[in-house]
Amino acid sequence: MGPGDLSAALAPLPRETDPRLLVGRETFDDAGVFRLSDELALVQTLDFFAPIVDDPYRFGRVAAANALSDVYAMGGEPLTAMNIVGFPVKTLPLSVLTEILRGGQDAVHEAGARIVGGHTVIDDELKYGLAVTGRVHPDRILSNANARPGDVLLLTKRIGTGILATAQKGGALAPEHAEALYDSMRTLNAAASRAAVDLGARCATDVTGFGLLGHALHIARASDVRLVFDVASVPWLPGTREALVAGYLPGGARRNADWVSAEVDWNDVGDELRALLTDPQTSGGLLVALAADQVETYCARVPSAVVVGAVQRSDGGVRIALA
Repeated sequence: MGPGDLSAALAPLPRETDPRLLVGRETFDDAGVFRLSDELALVQTLDFFAPIVDDPYRFGRVAAANALSDVYAMGGEPLTAMNIVGFPVKTLPLSVLTEILRGGQDAVHEAGARIVGGHTVIDDELKYGLAVTGRVHPDRILSNANARPGDVLLLTKRIGTGILATAQKGGALAPEHAEALYDSMRTLNAAASRAAVDLGARCATDVTGFGLLGHALHIARASDVRLVFDVASVPWLPGTREALVAGYLPGGARRNADWVSAEVDWNDVGDELRALLTDPQTSGGLLVALAADQVETYCARVPSAVVVGAVQRSDGGVRIALA
């Protein structure tokens, strides 16, 4: 389901008006935030999907890292998680489920959180993910609604996971590129999140299913700003260009491109780079909007971070420009 479909489905529903709800669904942020006291708020999220890698343990670890990322994207600390499983008991042995759950548990424990239960249903297609609860100080939330003109945009992971995963399913991904893909997807965004909060950032999002430009558009709309990307600085995972040239483009990239196109000034960016910028990611990095005088310190704390653009005042026209 694309972001346009989701907006249409949600439009008839009444909005929540509880003043304790600090972040709801209106801005398409990464997670909901509910205030419990002046110094404590809950961060809540849920994410699950079908296998993106063949190895059950690796699938569980990636799916868990992907779900945990939504808490990090809000500046939060994960506390507890609950497994969500759809499992085809007639076609797969239970040992596969054990390995998936073990991978998820290892990722949750790495985050300093705990698995407290979950729910499993019999399904024709394997699916796994987590519902995660975290905590955050109400005054230190990272939200896609808080980008400010003059901020610098940093991306903390290379992109291309959707393209590479598609190539892997087609048996066309070199082993070293498959390892780089897995290493990226299993890496938690904990350090990137903590550094952003410590350095005074107020805006971030994790780059996942809607691609870099899709999640950037959420920031631009929610913050009423214009984002300008230096396309040449956007980092690719190794093997991505080769997979693109070989034709391994996920269908989600095309849907993402169609959705953002009306609000993007593409300039002379060709089809290859457009595909990269709209490629749906799994367990992608954070896109952080940070004051310019903190960028050097942030990059020292998060060595994988790359400056990819800047935040400008909205001119009433397109929300995203590519340079």
